[in-house]
Amino acid sequence: MQSALTVKERRYRLNGLSYHVELAGEGPPLLLLHGFAGSAAIWRPFLPEWARSRRIAAVDLPGHGRTDVPRNPARCSMENVAADLCRLLDRLSIGRTAVLGYSMGGRLALSLAMLAPERVSALVVESGSPGIADAGERQARARQDGELAARIERDGIGAFVDHWENLPLFASAKRLPAPVRESLRQIRLANRPEGLAASLRGMGTGVQPSWWDRLPSLAVPVQLIAGELDEKFVRIAERMQALLPRARLAVVPDAGHLVHVEKPELFATIVRDFLDSTDKEA
Repeated sequence: MQSALTVKERRYRLNGLSYHVELAGEGPPLLLLHGFAGSAAIWRPFLPEWARSRRIAAVDLPGHGRTDVPRNPARCSMENVAADLCRLLDRLSIGRTAVLGYSMGGRLALSLAMLAPERVSALVVESGSPGIADAGERQARARQDGELAARIERDGIGAFVDHWENLPLFASAKRLPAPVRESLRQIRLANRPEGLAASLRGMGTGVQPSWWDRLPSLAVPVQLIAGELDEKFVRIAERMQALLPRARLAVVPDAGHLVHVEKPELFATIVRDFLDSTDKEA
């Protein structure tokens, strides 16, 4: 008879910021990084399978979930949060780890691999990007993110979630069963307006470094995942695959930006098969 999964919830003070982290399982380590307006809770459906053979650490990123909201949004920068993750690995006595990141978490996973390559053994990037290469486009995106941050602070979390769920990016998610959509909505509503605003201003695509020019130097194996209906991120993933030395790409049929929610079984299989293959290479 299979034993029940034990998930330990812990707080770690990392470079002065208090993080909420969920830990489960034993084996090769896997660090899980959620997307904007999410939390570590997005990964819970996968823990019963993944924690059977892996040591999982799922993190609430700054301004999200139960992790602190920094007073200065610059504290949320990719560079600072990557340094926090390295400190977390130290606290967990983990030298190198596989990293799985979704959307904003995918950008952070790539940033961690660029800034601390000695800490990353493999990457899974779902619906993510290396940032924006053009400086003018970065500035425009930073302005847009700043305007959205101000709107969240002004109108509150409920109005933001209503806006967020109706973006074209998430159109295919409207087909999900009502209980799944409600669970996702509750994860988003559990965030704080000031936290999401700080994250946008400090960690948004417009203010992070662009890693496009450095992709050819990334030596670790990378699994890229994009939903077939998410045409923008399919194109980004194809460009990334062409530049990365050891990348594979899975375009998931009939899925949009939220592959892990829209096609969870296939998503879990892609992740498991990739990580199993990297274990054999280690």
